Amino acid sequence: SNLSPVHGGLSEPVNRIDPSATSETGLPTVEVQDVDHTTLYRVADGTLSPLEGPMGRRDYNDVLAKGAIERNGSDWAWTIPIILPVTDAEAALCTAGAKISLVHEGKAFGTLEVDSVFDWDKDFFITAIYRTARTDHPGARLWTADERTKLVGGTICLLPREDTRPFAARVMGPIQTRALVAEQGWEQSVAFQTRNPLHRAHEYALVYGAEQILRANGKRTGVILNPLVGQLKGDDVPAATRMETYEILVANRLLGEGDKDAALWSEHGQDLNDNLFLVGLDMRMYYGGPAEGVMHAIYRQNLGFSHFIIGRKHADAPFDDGDAIWGDFDAQEIFENLGGSLSIQTVNVGFAAYFEEIGRVGLMEDNKENTSVFISGTKVRAQLVAGENPDPRIMRETTAAILVDFYKSKAE
Repeated sequence: SNLSPVHGGLSEPVNRIDPSATSETGLPTVEVQDVDHTTLYRVADGTLSPLEGPMGRRDYNDVLAKGAIERNGSDWAWTIPIILPVTDAEAALCTAGAKISLVHEGKAFGTLEVDSVFDWDKDFFITAIYRTARTDHPGARLWTADERTKLVGGTICLLPREDTRPFAARVMGPIQTRALVAEQGWEQSVAFQTRNPLHRAHEYALVYGAEQILRANGKRTGVILNPLVGQLKGDDVPAATRMETYEILVANRLLGEGDKDAALWSEHGQDLNDNLFLVGLDMRMYYGGPAEGVMHAIYRQNLGFSHFIIGRKHADAPFDDGDAIWGDFDAQEIFENLGGSLSIQTVNVGFAAYFEEIGRVGLMEDNKENTSVFISGTKVRAQLVAGENPDPRIMRETTAAILVDFYKSKAE
């Protein structure tokens, strides 16, 4: 099939959304924070198939011990537990078999049938996911900043959610993305993860990945720019601004302009930008490096895409002193030793830059004798904050213009 199978051996994505989900009254309640609210909806729409709710004790322990969950006698790759933290008072209400009302910002949005409630050993949790006991990095702070020390797992049933954000039409779950693949007639599709506005080197990761699989078999190839639009850390550019930069890139057919292998696309009777779609994924970031790389692949498998790009320093966030937590390519290497099955195919991409001698962006490994045009991300941001467009060999002017306006309005 041109669609990746649903993770966990299911025939179709999980669907735990029901308009009558909160028809019962008088239930004990759990208050759900923004980030967990988002995650529960990714369970409910099937992005986190085969889960049907936050993980109970068994799945949680399996993920931390062996990087997998068990379904129907088989192990399936899984590297970060999907959890729902609760207060001690809430935990006392969450006895096995109980039905709990889930509340967000004072409004009930669904129910949870409790499987288990258990202690949250954060030190073990952080060490298992991030491969370090240190907590001076963005990933660990997601958990150490949370005062709750109990977790509840079970099966959810949620009300439909209205998304009022300006880019809501771009945000899709597995039902929509699987339909998109079928409608477009793609024989294969490759998705690219990002949480940042795109430099040309970032763009090239998607271009390179698409061209690699096209070159291998000549199949009609869907190209999916698939940014996360869920919760990020404070210094990341907000989703609405990032989506503006992606929209103008797509509308002006600029992806790969000057950098793509035009002859390759022509040879196979295709055009990169004809096959390009922008699809937002409303999921949080864990800043989890290799472990999060695997989760990113699971999301895209459930969305139905056949291939997923893993780049240098994927989902990376260093220690506060700037030291690296993981090696540059650890997120690629983890796929060689997974704890369970995973069907989506990964496409590894190395370090990319603009090279003067070839007049375009390429991979460092292919241009060792050539002169790279490189500006640090810190310098690029400083230029944007100062109202200056970075070198167009680094960032497209259309992207830079939106970011200059963003930083200007932020300063005001």
